[in-house]
Amino acid sequence: MSKQPGMTVLGLILAAALVALLGLIGARYIFVGSALSLVPWGLAALIIGLFSRTWATALSRSALFGFCLAGTFMLAGYQGTVPVTNHLIPFAIIGLVGALCAITGATFGHLVRTKLRGRP
Repeated sequence: MSKQPGMTVLGLILAAALVALLGLIGARYIFVGSALSLVPWGLAALIIGLFSRTWATALSRSALFGFCLAGTFMLAGYQGTVPVTNHLIPFAIIGLVGALCAITGATFGHLVRTKLRGRP
């Protein structure tokens, strides 16, 4: 019996930690208030696509990555006086935009993978 390829629990924990770290760094420490924080995020999405074996894997992982990254970024940077729960719907919408952007980056990464491997 061969093990099905997929994310293990440890892989999920490491991925969640990476997403939280990228979101926190972008919101609080590096490139704060600058569009340059999108550069490491875009590179991470490309890498997700590059190392994904199938299109479905590339799309699903990058969507989850982008949604969680955008959400973490918004929560880490929130400094409002109103409870954050009042802003969950706008944060979720921004998370969907983050998911679409990450899917775009991962698509390019996976296209590079397929061209380097020589098979679709």
